Amino acid sequence: MSGACDQILSVAQMRAAEAALIDAGTTVEALMDTAGRGAANFVWRIAAMGRVTVLCGPGNNGGDGYVIAEALRARGGRVAVIPALAPMTAAARRAAMLYKGEVLADDADRHGEVLVDCLFGSGLTRPLGEAHAALLRRLAKGHRRLVALDLPSGVESDSGTSLNEGLPQFDLTIALGAWKYAHYLMPAAAGLGALRLVDIGVAPVAGAATVVRRPRLAAPSADSHKYRRGLLAVVGGAMPGAALLACTAARRAGAGYVKLLRDAVPMGVPPDLVVETGDLGRNLADRRISAALVGPGLGRDGPARARLQAALALGVPLLIDADALALLTPALLAARRAPTIVTPHDGELAALERAWGLGASGSKVERVTALAGASGLVVLAKGPDNVLAAPDGRCTLAPRASSWLSTAGTGDVLAGTIASRLASGCEAFAAAGEGLWLGGEAARLAPKPFCAGDLAEYVGEAFAACL
Repeated sequence: MSGACDQILSVAQMRAAEAALIDAGTTVEALMDTAGRGAANFVWRIAAMGRVTVLCGPGNNGGDGYVIAEALRARGGRVAVIPALAPMTAAARRAAMLYKGEVLADDADRHGEVLVDCLFGSGLTRPLGEAHAALLRRLAKGHRRLVALDLPSGVESDSGTSLNEGLPQFDLTIALGAWKYAHYLMPAAAGLGALRLVDIGVAPVAGAATVVRRPRLAAPSADSHKYRRGLLAVVGGAMPGAALLACTAARRAGAGYVKLLRDAVPMGVPPDLVVETGDLGRNLADRRISAALVGPGLGRDGPARARLQAALALGVPLLIDADALALLTPALLAARRAPTIVTPHDGELAALERAWGLGASGSKVERVTALAGASGLVVLAKGPDNVLAAPDGRCTLAPRASSWLSTAGTGDVLAGTIASRLASGCEAFAAAGEGLWLGGEAARLAPKPFCAGDLAEYVGEAFAACL
């Protein structure tokens, strides 16, 4: 995806983008026709000539539903509309008038192959009334597959919050015009099924968030050598396993040379991983180091803090993860000027917010962008949903990744993957995005169930998929 097709818009941004299209000469009715017909193509593919029920609400989302129903009927589809409420906008009334198929009462005993939820759209900010929620649940039980138009009814678009308990799980969600935050934020994202987008001509919006893109990678140049490809220094600590996982991933994500720096050589070191012991300051003085990683297995005692301070003193890009995040304070960063990435999970994110005097309020996107702006750090808040923000306001979100990532050590693998991209010469925000995509792809490729060690081995296959 590129340009307008990978942007993520808030409700306000989407309304402004649609208004701009109308100001440029299109009409609400034309936009509704484009959206409805585009969505009907996806519904047609999964209906397999089975019965389709379209649940329509009173607004333009319901109007889109009437367009979908008419497009299916015109193709010979077996379709019926159930209007939960009468159309209230001019465009929705026009779409309802143009629909020539069957209309059923909301108490109809309807069963079929596909239910299309066009009850309420992405602008919903309050829970569904009990009658509408019960109607949606009842119809969902009577259909084999569930499709949501733009977003399932009962989901708040900008935060991904579920406004109602017990909403059905959908098999497909068809976004209209642009992606919305709820397509990528939990808890909503867990119930959306596959995601598809209908382009209605929305132009790129300045400052919009984006979806993490597949990296465009290349083989090393013909005259390349290990240092030109990047030397990554991994600052180890008390527990070697986490750092070794990070090194395993880093060696497969593009850096030409990975060194583990710790007090002693751990057991199980692969033959192609260099371990340097002794004085950390002397080892970090190597001017060939192009990036560093600190945190996995570091520990949280006095020696760990000293090792973090040594890493922070480096004038090269740095990724801070795991134990190092518990030790990080604004004072420790005061003299640092090189780009710095942090990769907190939910608990670490809250701790960093406290350290910078921020409240843990708002959506995950709002929290992460606020922390990036206040701290000057590139922040990747990882977990079942992933939000990446830069101090300059850039923000990107990742598609829902494999739930098998919910096992110990996968965060260390992610850290090593990102740090490798950083050592390869990528700008910090881009490196974090590339590493995030590679980690998700490695999880897709790895046989299930996998452990963190398995995942690290598949980072190379994910990298190869981008060549």
